[in-house]
Amino acid sequence: MKNQTTSGVSKRMMSIWNNFKWFIKEVALIYSSGRSFFSKKRVESGAAFIIAQWGMVFFLIKKYQTLSMTDFLLWASVEFAVSGYLIHKIEQSKKLDSTLTTAGEEETDK
Repeated sequence: MKNQTTSGVSKRMMSIWNNFKWFIKEVALIYSSGRSFFSKKRVESGAAFIIAQWGMVFFLIKKYQTLSMTDFLLWASVEFAVSGYLIHKIEQSKKLDSTLTTAGEEETDK
């Protein structure tokens, strides 16, 4: 019974290690000329969003005792503006990628 448990843990650790190696390889490919599973634009916009969120939450935690309702509404408006801007940019990128893919298929058909 102990051997089976050890074997199961070993397989699980090997699976985690393989996934970690794959992730690191794909992250390295983002900034190389090779094709990556991850999109450079999305990784960068995601990082920017996380940094903006961290800053906004930090501000809220530090200032929550002195915030008036107007200040809080302004804070919430900025939150929604940042989120809306990033979603808009992602959708715009998807639309552009879709248009380029369709145009590329038409050129190869000719």
